Amino acid sequence: MAEICPFRGGRYNQKLVKDLSSVICPPYDIITPQIEQELYHRSQYNFVRLEHGRQLSQDTIIDNKYARSAATLEQWLKLGVLKIDEVPAIYLHDHYFMHQGKQYRRRGIIVCVRLEEWDKMVIRPHEGTLAEPGSDRLSLLWALQANTSPILALYEDQGKRISSLLALEGRSQPIISLSTVTGESHSIWAITEPEIINQICANLARQPLYIADGHHRYESALTHQRERQACSSLVSGDEGFNFVMMTLVSFSDPGLIILPPHRLVRGMSRASLNELLAKLRSFFEVEELPLSMPGIWQQVDDLLAGESNQVNLILFGLATEHLFLLRLRDFVATSQMMPYFHCELYKRLDVSILDHIILEKLLGLGGGGEEAFLAYSYDKLDAINRVLDQEYQLAFLLSPVKAEVVKAIADAGDRLPRKSTYFYPKPPAGLVFNRLV
Repeated sequence: MAEICPFRGGRYNQKLVKDLSSVICPPYDIITPQIEQELYHRSQYNFVRLEHGRQLSQDTIIDNKYARSAATLEQWLKLGVLKIDEVPAIYLHDHYFMHQGKQYRRRGIIVCVRLEEWDKMVIRPHEGTLAEPGSDRLSLLWALQANTSPILALYEDQGKRISSLLALEGRSQPIISLSTVTGESHSIWAITEPEIINQICANLARQPLYIADGHHRYESALTHQRERQACSSLVSGDEGFNFVMMTLVSFSDPGLIILPPHRLVRGMSRASLNELLAKLRSFFEVEELPLSMPGIWQQVDDLLAGESNQVNLILFGLATEHLFLLRLRDFVATSQMMPYFHCELYKRLDVSILDHIILEKLLGLGGGGEEAFLAYSYDKLDAINRVLDQEYQLAFLLSPVKAEVVKAIADAGDRLPRKSTYFYPKPPAGLVFNRLV
């Protein structure tokens, strides 16, 4: 199954870069223009210059953000700002963060994984993707010949064998330790002992890996591999471009938090909004929940965290003083309205019913270009407030997809709708990177 190996990681030289919290950055897909500008000003060595370089109006095919990122990488290596570890390692990463007032630790290992085509089912996706971000990552991969941020993937830790090994390694002094202004902290250890590495790799080699976050990065790495192979007749299979950097986390890790991307809708006509409630009653039992009711948000949480065989959705926007609880009445009717090739589990999920039945069938957002009308929020109160502020017309609140559902969907060879899961928080870029050359 999956082939895991250590690698000579690239990282900041802490003799020259004292404050690592000033140089790491979020992964590219959550860097807004405002965040990009702030990161550029935070430090002249902030990793955003490699992960998500600034685009300029005068950019050309030759002189563009990818070329500048490549030149920056070479310059930082030459100056010693970045260095490449001499001994191949598996990097143990403890990521501490707060969620809903509670502190969590997500423990992962940063490794290189041999690229495998999707149809081999060695690396299993769980979610659909868009083409544009993949094109961006492919261009960066060609320019830098490096993986700048890790793909997040999941594995099964049978008998807690791997966690037992990692617990021993985590008792030593980390090579990287930092805290960020957002309250997150990171500790990194380099595991270089061949026997420990062999045990970790052997345990992971017996099973597939499940991509949690980073489908675009994996697809770009696959495309890059095919293109590199096509450029040369002398390919051994062990070249750097045949591998990709991943952070692997156990399905049973207590710090594995999955948030639901709640849907926000705008651009609907008044007639569509006026007809929506009657249309919804064809499929759902509809109950009004007054926003003024004591404990309303705890009740919402309880409803969305309810039984897995009951679909509950929360709608806001049709009345400013009420939420609408939508309880699906008939699975058979809705499943028959979804594409036939999806598995039964897919058709029973809240996010599938919302996207296919409500957004596509009832609101007509399935014909392409729907991204102009849709946005996503991972916080229910933020979603409600954006409707109250009239930025959006409707908010649909979803239940989070459980980790076992992610695995089951991937095992079935299916993919959830785009933006079905948000693994919180995303691993940052700039702790460790992987050069392909």
